[in-house]
Amino acid sequence: MKAIIQDRYGGPEHLQLADIPVPEPAKSQIRVKVLACAVNLSDWEYLIGSPLYARLVGGLTKPKHQVLGSDIVGVVDKLGPNVTDFQIGDRVMGDVVMHRGGFAQYACVSVAEMAKVPDQLCDEVAACLPQAGGIAVAGTEGLKPGDAFLINGAGGGSGTMALQLAKAAGAHVTAVDNASKIEWLKSLGADEVIDYREQDFASSGQQWNRILDMVATRGPGNIAQAMSNGGVYRAVGGNVSALLPLVFGGLRFRFQNKSIGMLIVPSGRNLTERVAQMAVEGKLTPHLEATLPLSSVPEALRRTGLGDVKGKLVIRP
Repeated sequence: MKAIIQDRYGGPEHLQLADIPVPEPAKSQIRVKVLACAVNLSDWEYLIGSPLYARLVGGLTKPKHQVLGSDIVGVVDKLGPNVTDFQIGDRVMGDVVMHRGGFAQYACVSVAEMAKVPDQLCDEVAACLPQAGGIAVAGTEGLKPGDAFLINGAGGGSGTMALQLAKAAGAHVTAVDNASKIEWLKSLGADEVIDYREQDFASSGQQWNRILDMVATRGPGNIAQAMSNGGVYRAVGGNVSALLPLVFGGLRFRFQNKSIGMLIVPSGRNLTERVAQMAVEGKLTPHLEATLPLSSVPEALRRTGLGDVKGKLVIRP
């Protein structure tokens, strides 16, 4: 089968289109013919081996798994031993970030991570939902009308869906991203926009009671300045050097009634089914910039790593 493979950590130039054996499903796995696979920032992290947690999961010195791509939509092609959840021919979707494999014509995936795709969703839209949609749902849980909500990195897949959900909840949304996305984010409904290259939201003098940070770079002291009393800050990702101080250093701000920590996303079938149903009901619509062939994976990852994508890119093997 055709696949985009990596044999070392580094940039997109190390990726290559190759013929590799079709995988065989193990116990509690199914094999799917991949119909679509979204490109995520997590793919970029596993490509370059940074932050450190990417290597802790993906292999310390070299990748344990050759094929990236975790938000998979596919048709069940073969069942592993003892699998009863799905049948051959079922169209399924899920986030398999721990093992990946979606940038290929076939992938073996855990049944625990997969859900059936609602008939109302096309392959490309369904592929945008499991990881990015799950982050958006978890990151906006509990928002109320009038909440001041800031999204740092608002122009990506998770950010744009979080923006939708926040506006639907009645929150006042500040969107932070690069200059090329500012007007676009306004058109999506952002109440305020900040070009992070021109202004640091944490030192702007403004305060928010909810902050969702897609890539953490600031220490807890800086973040606390931007939080109102009773505020909640959650980081989705970032370098370990930034995340550890947030998790442990943020504890001291509990005494100021400010909660600083990481976003815990309960990934798996239940969340994927919930996000898919929200898309069916029109509560969540991913912004799909382009659908690309397998050969475009290196460029798609490069643009994703640079933060250059408006919404999502999807690969159709």
